[in-house]
Amino acid sequence: MMKTADSASAGTLLTIDDYQSPQGWRQPADAKQRARHYCDQLEQGKVLFFNRIPFNFPDENQKFLLSQKQSSSRLHKNVSYRPKQEKLRGSAGNKEETARLHAVMRSFSQETVKFLSELLQPYAAHWTLDFASFRPEQEKGRDLPVHKRNDLLHVDSFPTRPMHGRRILRCFTNINPTEARVWHTTDTFPALAKNYAADAGLSEFAAKGSRRSHPLVRGVKKMFGLKAVDHSAYDRFMLRFHDYLKEKEDFQQNCPKIRLEFPPGSTWMCYTDSVPHAVLSGRYALEQTFIIPLHALVTPEQAPIRVLEKMTGVPMAAPAMV
Repeated sequence: MMKTADSASAGTLLTIDDYQSPQGWRQPADAKQRARHYCDQLEQGKVLFFNRIPFNFPDENQKFLLSQKQSSSRLHKNVSYRPKQEKLRGSAGNKEETARLHAVMRSFSQETVKFLSELLQPYAAHWTLDFASFRPEQEKGRDLPVHKRNDLLHVDSFPTRPMHGRRILRCFTNINPTEARVWHTTDTFPALAKNYAADAGLSEFAAKGSRRSHPLVRGVKKMFGLKAVDHSAYDRFMLRFHDYLKEKEDFQQNCPKIRLEFPPGSTWMCYTDSVPHAVLSGRYALEQTFIIPLHALVTPEQAPIRVLEKMTGVPMAAPAMV
């Protein structure tokens, strides 16, 4: 079943016209109210959309990124920038090109943070800045294993960075000068959970709880330079749910689909842990991820962890982890 873009995307995509860069809010006196409203809309499962880049992104930076080739290493499907560590991964250029790429990605990350600190002000003092990425490859027709395919509907979960119920907010920008980036989405997380969570093993994950690993195990891992990662019941389920949705052919083929087209020079954002998404086509996209704690949310009861806990009747993460 395919819903038309005009009828279905109107309920999913929210175009923002009362905030522009560099001027800021059209009505500065309403800034706090409008920022809270847009946080609420994100938490309800909306995709916020700007028809042009709403932050400083110089033309020379765009031209440079469009000229770059991705590393041939299979370890890097994207170029990634890690702001907290000041590290760049995935570059295939020489020393000078890599340094320029690092500077461009740092600038993009900083400008996105500045922009969202105003647009989503309730989050700004509480979020954790995660990775930024540049996605230069054409998404259509990529030969990838099922669990790594971006063109299959899924919700996000990070294997190496447990969320413990925190939210994954991502801000995307299409810098392709001629081609739209095309997504499919479908029903929001509560509907997906109602229809598929039980079959994906929710009760089993909930029953196992969220115990921290033994201190001895953590110590041994540290000795060998390995990160001791504790996954909550929520994280283990969400990792499974990510794979389950991609594996389930009936869901992929027959669920209601909403087509979203993000034109050249546009920016959009959503909670990708609750908005199912599939990238059908497009190349040259930038993205910055933010991790939002539950206590910063306007409507925390809408968070996936709270939806799942309502279904199971038990905590899905230890209080100290959330």
